[in-house]
Amino acid sequence: MTYESHRDRLKAQKQAESEGLVADSLDVRMDLIARMKAGEITFDQMQAELRRIKRDAKKNGQVTRSQAYRGS
Repeated sequence: MTYESHRDRLKAQKQAESEGLVADSLDVRMDLIARMKAGEITFDQMQAELRRIKRDAKKNGQVTRSQAYRGS
């Protein structure tokens, strides 16, 4: 993969996130981390919640970050 194609993929991923098409966006991930640091959930619960979000993405008409990066 060339540097330019990598940059294009990252740009497409960020665009999809800003449009609300990505289920496990950076904002969602940061919210989960904040909840863990506040003591609301444990690390294992955070990981389980992220797996659930990624699993349910297609049912909700969204994609995951990796799918947005790949262009799937």
